[in-house]
Amino acid sequence: MAKCDICGKSVQFGNKVSHSNIKTKKIWKPNIKRVRSRVNGVPMRQHVCTKCLKSGKVERA
Repeated sequence: MAKCDICGKSVQFGNKVSHSNIKTKKIWKPNIKRVRSRVNGVPMRQHVCTKCLKSGKVERA
């Protein structure tokens, strides 16, 4: 699963461009961790990106 339950960040698509300007398809996945967090006072497991963990948007249980 490559989607954050908090902010909704998911995979991004684009082109990888080489030195010789050859374009190939590329997928960038967010850094997702499975953590125990509190939702309405109840501990639950969620998939959360590391940016949300670092900024304090998630209260860990």
